[in-house]
Amino acid sequence: MVIVWINGAFGAGKTATARELIELIPNSTLFDPEVVGGTLAQLLPAKRLAEVGDFQDLPIWRRLVVDTAAAMLAELGGVLVVPMTLLRQEYRDEIFGGLAARRIPVRHVLLAPAETILRERIAGREVPLDLPDGEMRVRQWSYDHIEPYRAALAWLASDAHPVDTSTLTPYDTAVRVAEAVRTGEAPVCDIVQTPEPTAETVAAGVLLFDEDDRVLLVDPTYKAGWEFPGGVVEAGEAPARAGMREVTEETGITLDEVPTLLVVDWESPAPPGYGGLRLLFDGGRLDEQAVRGLLLPGPELRGWRFVTEQEAADLLPPVRYERLRWALRARERGAALYLEAGTPLG
Repeated sequence: MVIVWINGAFGAGKTATARELIELIPNSTLFDPEVVGGTLAQLLPAKRLAEVGDFQDLPIWRRLVVDTAAAMLAELGGVLVVPMTLLRQEYRDEIFGGLAARRIPVRHVLLAPAETILRERIAGREVPLDLPDGEMRVRQWSYDHIEPYRAALAWLASDAHPVDTSTLTPYDTAVRVAEAVRTGEAPVCDIVQTPEPTAETVAAGVLLFDEDDRVLLVDPTYKAGWEFPGGVVEAGEAPARAGMREVTEETGITLDEVPTLLVVDWESPAPPGYGGLRLLFDGGRLDEQAVRGLLLPGPELRGWRFVTEQEAADLLPPVRYERLRWALRARERGAALYLEAGTPLG
């Protein structure tokens, strides 16, 4: 089972190419995530829809794209061809990471016509006569997203296999894509993700500080939001040792001493998650030389930064921030705290 994700600017010919492609790749099926967006428009309250400018900004859309794609492959097998523009790297990471968690490889292809050709194609797109404000909703939408597409090329160029479609018909483009998939010229994305849990988990995070007592946060490629270095404790592994292992894997830093426990936080199940215990340890201060040696493996982490407690509030999800806040208080007091959903008890 594999997904061929066809990316590109609005108006680049993704859907037309995808329809040709399923005729060229044996046992392949078309899945257009626009259908999920259209369904959500019927299901969600108007107030919620008005809060976002694009259905891609809805976490439920990104989750349902992953779940639907996985369900279709489980039902049909073979190859799923997905024509969908993804211009925000964090959304690409979240969706591709969710698929990786289900052991579904993704071959990412970028249709990249010259901008002059792209504008000509947008101008020539048909607008349904029965679509209210069709000119604005179809053509102007595509024009408005040329600049975000241009800005996204910085990461798209290194992440996806490009196909210059300036002089190609949708069929010719599909032939190029099919050949790139067959030969491996369009490689499987190297984004990583641990398998989705099937029960409660224990996770260990480690707080590392610079000489100004700012805490290190990392930006994972496989999920939204910033995080502490750390991860799920493996079977038979001591939590503190798991945190030390994850620090080395994620940052290249080797901790010589077992870190001190700061908080134990019980995270309640919130479907589709299972919750479990979340432990934070104090990994101590890093000197200037250690900070200069910080390494980030591309498939797992996108970036890192040292932040103050106040800055962390703008980067971390609320429960994760509360966990950090109380871990800092425990560090100041020299005594570990027990939390439930980020609130200290006992």
